[in-house]
Amino acid sequence: MIFWNYFDQVIEGIELIIVFGSIIGLLGLIVGVLGLLFLGQFQRAKMAKVIFVSVVLLAICGLHTGIKYFRI
Repeated sequence: MIFWNYFDQVIEGIELIIVFGSIIGLLGLIVGVLGLLFLGQFQRAKMAKVIFVSVVLLAICGLHTGIKYFRI
């Protein structure tokens, strides 16, 4: 029984990491779009990179996963 309980906790931990990746991706996407709208030319290039990384995170982790887990 201890064997199954350990793996249940490991699976829950992995799921939590995926959920945090999803939330960070969503927040990065919002910050990136706002940065593109309101910052100067040099920071716009950085914000484009932030948007790219956020889209990759959302593609890997899934947008629905974080929203469902935190009930946003």
